Amino acid sequence: MGLLAVGSKAPQFTTTDQHGHVIDSSTLAGSSWVIYFYPKDNTPGCTAQACSLRDDHAALSGLGIRVFGVSADSLASHKKFSDKFELPFSLLVDEDRAIIEAFGVWGPKQFMGKKYDGIHRTTFIVGPDQTITHVIEKPNTKAHGQEIQQILAANQ
Repeated sequence: MGLLAVGSKAPQFTTTDQHGHVIDSSTLAGSSWVIYFYPKDNTPGCTAQACSLRDDHAALSGLGIRVFGVSADSLASHKKFSDKFELPFSLLVDEDRAIIEAFGVWGPKQFMGKKYDGIHRTTFIVGPDQTITHVIEKPNTKAHGQEIQQILAANQ
């Protein structure tokens, strides 16, 4: 399965977040939300991206947007990452990569000549009808919150 495209229905999922709270995507119907996929907790790019979303969280919430981050890290790793950087949004536990693969963001990558499989940093904006309205491939990690706000403002 490839990367989901604009117009696709967001896959259904149930998992826990870094606080052990159950997150069921079916309860998100009727609201808009953002789900962003990142490679690993506590790495430079992933930290910059999470902090950008943290810094713009109030503005995104004001637009009625809930934010969810996903990597294949454990609940304990997500909790440490979230606590360390005071992240006000949910980091979803997906150690078996079910959500990652459902959105089509797992696949071949290359870094410094080395090829491997991993998570492609990608963000999906999902509308109230649970349809993907925007896909951001290779987001700007340092200004991701503003990037999302600009997309939403351009489509109002």
